[in-house]
Amino acid sequence: MNTVFGLLIIAAGSMGQSSSYVPVNRIKAWSWENFWLMQGIFAWLLFPLLGAFAAVAPRELIGIYAANAAASWQAVGYGALWGIGGLTFGLSMRFLGIALGQSVALGTCAAFGTLIPAMIGGTNLLSPEGLILLLAVAVALAGIALVGYAGSLRSKNMSEEERRKAIKDFALKKGLLIALFAGVMSACFSLGLSAGAPVREAAIAAGAKGLFAQNPVTLLITLGGFMTNLIYCLRMNRKNRTGGEIRRSSGAVLANNLLYCALAGLLWYSQFFGLGMGQSLFEPDSVTMAFSWSILMSLNVVFSNVWGILLREWRGAGRKAAVFLAAGMAVLIFSLVITGLC
Repeated sequence: MNTVFGLLIIAAGSMGQSSSYVPVNRIKAWSWENFWLMQGIFAWLLFPLLGAFAAVAPRELIGIYAANAAASWQAVGYGALWGIGGLTFGLSMRFLGIALGQSVALGTCAAFGTLIPAMIGGTNLLSPEGLILLLAVAVALAGIALVGYAGSLRSKNMSEEERRKAIKDFALKKGLLIALFAGVMSACFSLGLSAGAPVREAAIAAGAKGLFAQNPVTLLITLGGFMTNLIYCLRMNRKNRTGGEIRRSSGAVLANNLLYCALAGLLWYSQFFGLGMGQSLFEPDSVTMAFSWSILMSLNVVFSNVWGILLREWRGAGRKAAVFLAAGMAVLIFSLVITGLC
């Protein structure tokens, strides 16, 4: 029963993440680099900080980081690499749309983010447990591949005018390359969680409840990611001369944009807040725990495509594309229960 509750919590966080890019469409008069950085302040700094404080008090949190400096810096380092993935992740959706962009990037991220930490942790992928993990990942990737194929069919069936209307900057080849790179780098978040395990254990020893114990590690990773994105956005500000754009915004525009950036940041952070809570309900060394990263990524693909349908990104894609999309989503949902069936 705990496993079911854990899956439901992760699903709730995934639904939030997949919804996080919708508020961005309500942001006005800001260039990409400014709204990306502003929502990042909420998503990668403010809400993760509040989540860490929900686990332990600020003074204790600093002491935990200092006592586990090596693990803390490793988590920050992986976060900086993940930040590159997050940066290009946003670009993949710019060129492919929410549905296809998230599908390709998250599929790559699911495989790397699940198997690499398992191997680093000493899991024998040829053991019975390892083979179950490989099967679950393979099924998840098959589902993502079906969704991706549906996306390619959509591209073929839509006219150029329909593509531009649904996705303003649609570019299939460029978008696919960026999405694959984003997926590989985004998997570093999972590596950061593994590297930060001593911080999590120290938080529990300091009295943190298991539901929130991972939040201090998440803060370290998102901090590293924020620094990467900060450097890039400031560079774009200088290149595009948009550094004073936020300061020059009228009161109404500023209030509107801050509201939707905060909402986007909260929704985005909910995936990792939910992941930590859900994982606390799984058996520590179980296959379900090892597969939990892929569970989150698979659910992100499912919910992102639900949003793609609601936002009419699939309008005009054709019946065949719709069939493959439905099949892919069904396979992804099936992948979530494989570890419990075997």
